[in-house]
Amino acid sequence: MEKSTEEDLIQVGPGFWNIRGHFKLILGLIDIGTHMSIARLSTGKFLVIDTIPLTPKIKSEIDKLTENGSKIEAVLATHPFHTLAFPAFHEAYPNAKYYGTPRHIKKQPELKWAGDLDDCKIRSLWSPEIEMRIPDGSEFVAPTPENSNHFSCVFVFHAQSGTIHVDDTIMIGSNPGILLKIAGYKHGSMSFHPSIKSVGLKPTPEAPYQFRDWIQALIKDWNFDNIVSAHMGNKIGGAKKQLQETVENAEKLFARLSERNKKNNGTVTIDPSQPKLTVSGDECG
Repeated sequence: MEKSTEEDLIQVGPGFWNIRGHFKLILGLIDIGTHMSIARLSTGKFLVIDTIPLTPKIKSEIDKLTENGSKIEAVLATHPFHTLAFPAFHEAYPNAKYYGTPRHIKKQPELKWAGDLDDCKIRSLWSPEIEMRIPDGSEFVAPTPENSNHFSCVFVFHAQSGTIHVDDTIMIGSNPGILLKIAGYKHGSMSFHPSIKSVGLKPTPEAPYQFRDWIQALIKDWNFDNIVSAHMGNKIGGAKKQLQETVENAEKLFARLSERNKKNNGTVTIDPSQPKLTVSGDECG
């Protein structure tokens, strides 16, 4: 398990770096973290995946790696509700092409997005070096309610380093604080975002199994050993085995959700005890 080091480029594997950032909840008492990644292409150019606020140290490290941003080919916005850092990043690196989720493109048209990641043709632009998939059984284009349905995102696989970049869908416990431990998160744990139990998946009997089968296909198709996750850390080495165990351990949950959805006839179930996981309005990063 890689220890999170804010404002440092963590080299996860050949040609792939991750940068940890802060994401604080409940008056700043809980920091579940956030992140961005940088992947090197065979051309020598780079893809930036997600953005976090640019402190002087972070910008200095990015500039050193990318020759002052001249080698950044594109910036990918992979989570509909991770929007806050993109305007400042665009101002710092305006010459890259920006690709976003439908919600990014709708909310931030001034960034002049080059393409929509909901389009499979856009997601395949850098294949086979970079592969991207969107989870089945979840809503990616227009998730509702916006203040809690933050489950879905684009999974980005960098083949050379064997690394998956994911935002909220998968959470990895990395040195959780006392309050997170009380909430049940253990060091080294892997789990699906808690909204899976309420609004994260579509309210159909099929959705939980669609998501399960999608994860199983990803495990089969992608040769990965690492997962970097927005919340709460990274799993460096052994990630495929742990994700397989995580999805297998969730089998009873998938069955309960399917049965619940069948009884509710497509009505979305909102858990009132679900904590608010946003930092500004409906945004969570």
